[in-house]
Parts: sequence; structure tokens; C-alpha cells
Amino acid sequence: MKILAIGGSGGMGRFAVRTVEGFSSVNSLVVADLNNTEAKTFASSLGSKVSGIGLDVLDSNALYKAMQDVDVVLNTSGPFFKLGVPILEAAIKSGCHYLDICDDWEPTIDMLQLDEKAKEKEISAIIGLGASPGISNLLGLIAINELDRVEKIYTGWNMAGAKPEEESSQRGANAAMEHAIEQMTGKVKVFQNGEFKLIRPMGRVNLDYPGSGKASAQIFGHPEAVTFPIYFSELKESLNLAHGNEGQSITNILLSLVEWNFLPKRTAARLFSWLEKNTVATDLADLPKNSLPAIYGLALGEKNGKKESVGVSIGHAQSQLEDSGNEPLGMGAVTGIPLACGLKMLLDGRIIKRGVLAPESGVIDPEEFFFEFFSILVGDIKDKKISTEDFIKVSRSWEKS
Repeated sequence: MKILAIGGSGGMGRFAVRTVEGFSSVNSLVVADLNNTEAKTFASSLGSKVSGIGLDVLDSNALYKAMQDVDVVLNTSGPFFKLGVPILEAAIKSGCHYLDICDDWEPTIDMLQLDEKAKEKEISAIIGLGASPGISNLLGLIAINELDRVEKIYTGWNMAGAKPEEESSQRGANAAMEHAIEQMTGKVKVFQNGEFKLIRPMGRVNLDYPGSGKASAQIFGHPEAVTFPIYFSELKESLNLAHGNEGQSITNILLSLVEWNFLPKRTAARLFSWLEKNTVATDLADLPKNSLPAIYGLALGEKNGKKESVGVSIGHAQSQLEDSGNEPLGMGAVTGIPLACGLKMLLDGRIIKRGVLAPESGVIDPEEFFFEFFSILVGDIKDKKISTEDFIKVSRSWEKS
């Protein structure tokens, strides 16, 4: 199989590429990046089946040429509100399966509109298979499946642990920071009272997380809020939330300057990136026991005729990694490795649905996905006589501690 990894030498893409290189079913892996030198330098640090090319994805002729004779396109090139749709369109036209880590809600909606075109070409295109969206969607899916009926779904993550990767081909404004500025300003689409709405982001939402108690988080523009209602018609509310940003007055000032048109978004992204790199990230393993998990899905609805809730997180993963002698998970790993897991499941024939699909659509079996994910992180968990349940924490309101 030949894989084209667009943005493969970036901060997220490197983790996906390093993982995919080890797949026996992959015989050719092409790292494509706007920065030709970085793409080739990174590729040369890997095995003989990996090569690097320079690629401007906004050059449609060059993009189509790069996709010739390719089986699957992996896209980690952001920001997705600029690049997501044209790359997916090119992949479908070229007859390539496609997976990405799209974390912007606007292109997510547009890409889902390409579903019929993908089906006509017998293409599987999975969008938003990183950390959030991605892991968060599948945690939310597990939570929903615990209930008899679901009314609300919240996906969330801790901003304090989200630091840019030091190793990346990117220069200037970081794509992840451009994304953050975009989704914390203006208006974002959410699902409330049974309908889609455009609202101001960063508003407070109070939660009662099973086993942890009451907490609050802020609305953050993300794909999860708009994709869950597509697949679960009973939902009345779907929100993506972020926490761990309390008291960061500098961030709030930057956002205000953007809102008042005193500061261009790209300049704010550069300043935001510098700020993130020069502050100490919270060690997620040291979070208080009653705080919200580092990443989670929280479903509210009914169980056995009663109002109940279920929270699902990967809260145990950090300690398991430390026990195995591995480094704590960084932003690049928890975003790039899930993408590689999706590719492995596709190549193994375990992803058979066609069309443009979000992770919670049923295209991915959560248990199989997390088996692959944690096996990559700590080694084959079967050999270690542990299961995904050792990593994933399910907190049920009807199981009082």
C-alpha cells in the first residue's frame, strides 16, 4: 500500500508517520510538506520506504499529481478551515481513501456534504480522527452506548496540557494556534434545544461529572458539537468544552484585541504560540481527583427509566505509560497516533463503510480502536495481560462511590 502523508513532517504528522512506518502492509510512505527541505530531512531520518517531497496543497495540479497511484491520503496539514475541503475533494477525485485530524467545525460541515461523492467512488473518508475530535468522539460514543436513551453529549479536554510540539516543519504562526484563535472568537456552531445555533464561544457550562462532582468548562468551537447530532437523532444538546484555562488573563486580552479588530488573527496566533511554548504545561497526572478528566465524553439521558449520566475518559493512561517506562503523552502523540490507528484498521479491512464519516458514525469500533491505540503506546496489551479497560475509566451516575 502507498500512503501520502500531507503535512507529515509537522508537529502532529511526525507522530502519525513514525507509527505508520512500522505497518507491514505499507510499502511506500511519502511525506509531503510545503517545506520541501523539512519533508526530505525528516523522511531521511526514517526507513527506506519513506520519502519526502515538497508540496503546496493550494496548487491543485501539484496536489493531484502527488495523489497518483496513492491508496490512502493522511492529512495533518492545517489550519483545516483553509485546507481541509480542497484536499478531501482532491482525494475523492483521485480515488484515494482519506483520513485527517480536522478540528474546525466549518470545514467539517462542508466535507460531510461530499459524502455521496465519496460513496460513488467507494471511498472511506474519516474526518477528525485525532485527540479532539477523534478520541473524544469515541469516548462519547462509549458513554452514549451505556444509556438507554441519550439527551445530551459533552466532549471536553484540558487546555492546560495542550502545548505545541517543539519538533515541526512549521515556521511562523502555528496552525494549531490559528485554529484556537478562530474557534475562540466570533461565533461557533453548537446544538442546543434540539437545533443548531451560532453562539459566542467561551461561555461557561456547569457540569456534574459522575464520581467527580460539579465543575465548569467553556464552550469551544469544534466538530464534535456538530457531528454527534447527525448520528444521534434523540439528542437535544451537543457541546464541545475546554477547561484548565481559568485565570489566563493574557489569553483573554489577546482574544479581545482580535474581536476589536486591533490585532490580526495570524499575529495573535504567533503570540499565542509563543505564550504556550513559554509557560509550564500542567502535568495532567497531577490534576486534583475532583477535576474534569484530561479528555472525556459525558452523556446524559436515561437508564432503566431514570435520569442518569456516564462519563468516559482515558484518565488511567498516564500512570500506565509511566509504569511501562514511556514518556507522558504530548499533544502531537495523542493527535497523530489515533490517525495512524484508523489507517491500520482501514488497511486491515476493519473499516468497510464508505462515504465521509465522523469517528462516532459507527465506522470505527471503539474497543478495537483503543486496543490499537494503547498497544502502540505501551506494546501489545494482550501480551501484557491487560485490556483497554485498564486505560479507560467509565464513571456511571448509578454507581455511587
